[in-house]
Amino acid sequence: MKTLDLAIVIVNWNTRDLLRDCLASVYANHDLDFRVCVVDNASTDGSVETVEREFPQARVIRSLRNGGFAYANNLGLKTWGLGERGAESGERGESDDVPRYALLLNSDTVVPPDGLTQMIAFMDARPEAGVAGPKLVRLDGSMDLACRRSFPTPESSFYHFMGLSQLFPKSSRFGRYDLTYLDPDQLAEVDSVNGAFMTVRAQAIEQAGLLDENFFFGGEDLDWAFRIKAAGWKIYYNPAVVVQHVKRASYRHNPQAAYEFERAMWLFYRKHYQATTPRWLNALICLGLALRGGMPLAREMLSKPGASEGAR
Repeated sequence: MKTLDLAIVIVNWNTRDLLRDCLASVYANHDLDFRVCVVDNASTDGSVETVEREFPQARVIRSLRNGGFAYANNLGLKTWGLGERGAESGERGESDDVPRYALLLNSDTVVPPDGLTQMIAFMDARPEAGVAGPKLVRLDGSMDLACRRSFPTPESSFYHFMGLSQLFPKSSRFGRYDLTYLDPDQLAEVDSVNGAFMTVRAQAIEQAGLLDENFFFGGEDLDWAFRIKAAGWKIYYNPAVVVQHVKRASYRHNPQAAYEFERAMWLFYRKHYQATTPRWLNALICLGLALRGGMPLAREMLSKPGASEGAR
């Protein structure tokens, strides 16, 4: 059975032209044995046909429904038998290749020609690393702050949403949400990197499980990082690799997107922090989340007050 260096999963929903640029940049990488799986979430813009015509070496999975980011990534990961669910159910793809690492990669990214090789070499040199991510840069040249994160604890989230992190970005206390007090070009161990480019060791996936499909869009990368760290792995921000990121290209015109981001905050809090939060503080947090998410989120919070029962 052959061992791959890297299995790449790219989730797409109506981003045909960006996806084309992303794949072209991926295949410009050499000196690395990798395979690509594009999981299409029921696009209507000809994305699948474009990939099959221009990148026949890529494996394509056509999802008949848009099940969200976590759902689609899990479909891709399972094709290589990654995650205990895939291993148990035998949901392996046509190839028997077994990857040492998996990469979640957004369709709205552009990878440098040596970016994949650099990231795998970085992980190989650090056997304790379960996850690593690059410096993500927006089209205007600014850094995508979400490329290195601390977990959104009630305290750090309060500072962030009250604007204190913006007022005091260099404070290690108030700026912890996006780690703005760190040098953006400094290698750092962090709580999480962004799912737009998230390199994950296969052993870490086997121990932590797959992505939690209760998260539709947003928060699933934080939750995965939380579980991987809980399994004893370290997570690194590696700014030596710089990747362009358009940011939310799939969902910028989707009115459901804003709701899903607020819902993700609720799911993450409910799953990891609610049980240990004092009742008075929990009431304030829930009120704040309900006000931000509106009536749809308020109704869900009232109907599902207990802990999340997603992927472990």
